[in-house]
Amino acid sequence: MKRKLIAAIGIAGMMVSIAACGDSDSGSSDNSGADAKELTVWLTVDAQNNWPELVKAADDAVTKKHPGIKIKHEYYGWPDKNAKLDAVLATDKAPDVVEMGNTEMLSYMVKGAFAPVDAAKFDNSDAWLDGLKASVTYDGKTYGVPYYAGGRVANWRKDLFASVGVKSAPKTYTELTAALDKVQKKEGDKFSAWYQPTRDWYAAMSFVYDAGGSIAVESGGEWKANLSSPESVKGLKAFQSVVDEYMHGDKTKDESDRYIVYGQGKSGMIFAPAWEGATAAAKENDKTGKLANNVENFVMPGPSGKNLPVFLGGSDLAVPVKSDAQAVAAEWINAFAGSSGQKGLMAKGNLPNNKTDLATLKNDPATAVPATAAESNWFVPMAPGWGQVEKAQVLQTMLQAIGTGKKTVEEAAKEADAEIDKVINTK
Repeated sequence: MKRKLIAAIGIAGMMVSIAACGDSDSGSSDNSGADAKELTVWLTVDAQNNWPELVKAADDAVTKKHPGIKIKHEYYGWPDKNAKLDAVLATDKAPDVVEMGNTEMLSYMVKGAFAPVDAAKFDNSDAWLDGLKASVTYDGKTYGVPYYAGGRVANWRKDLFASVGVKSAPKTYTELTAALDKVQKKEGDKFSAWYQPTRDWYAAMSFVYDAGGSIAVESGGEWKANLSSPESVKGLKAFQSVVDEYMHGDKTKDESDRYIVYGQGKSGMIFAPAWEGATAAAKENDKTGKLANNVENFVMPGPSGKNLPVFLGGSDLAVPVKSDAQAVAAEWINAFAGSSGQKGLMAKGNLPNNKTDLATLKNDPATAVPATAAESNWFVPMAPGWGQVEKAQVLQTMLQAIGTGKKTVEEAAKEADAEIDKVINTK
């Protein structure tokens, strides 16, 4: 599920009400709500359908410590959650725990919707994955707890690459491009050896961070766009070369139907969330009849010589500032997403929220690729106006201009920086 950052305007109404609430810290000595009699937990249907036993285990841990407490659960789908949450946060009936997509956290933190928590009181917080830690941190405070993660990997057709003499996944970027060159030559100009949608900014920014660049940098409390820096330009040019040499599809498209194109047999490789390769190979999507036994994930090497840094998606758990059970809410979150919960989540195929558990997955062939790929990761700038940057699709516009040849990398990056600087520090 693609989780888009909501626009600040979407929560403007609820903030009129929230503004009257003072900050409280569910992990502090204030102990707000330690004697709560009820707890309301909002989670997505992922938990309801795939790991209900982990929800029950967290409930049992809290009720054991707080006999008589009633724990209520509500489950929602991703498309409906934010509208429902915005509406209830404008009332006095806010839930006590709410699951958020990690890219959704920022706008709510900026507007004061969530209570700060004491990270030290949550299991493995000193080892949270960097990208996930960034997603719950704003202005020096922690406003949530990482729940689980999902990364990006390369996925290729083993049969196709074997047909040009490449029989093992590449370990370096040079090996990768050499293999792609062979496939591209064999299949011709109407085939994409690597189907890399031009507007896919998650992939493009991986090249930027691999080159030592960034989307924006913070100094003295102010953010400034950084896409036109020499390092970022180097990364953008590396991404441009992929699009120019191996992407022979529509260069105005985003990544939303990438798995469908892959399933149609129009590409030899993708760089995408780990589920996309398997989804493309599913019977209903595999139009070639060849993908089921021939697609393989591997860790994406970067031009720098290191593994390409990946954007970490995933979920966080937060406590609304209006909750009157903040202390117990924090206890429930730790019972659910703490050490025992992470083991349960990993058993269900998720990446954990911390480096310690992630390291154990590297020893299992079934999980080694996504676990290794997730070790090197990045996240969006945690700037107050980042939501406006995403809403305006500044990065996508820049990438399309580069990919279609309408602008040079330098020109497009400079224009993107100017657009970002207009809004990135605006709450």
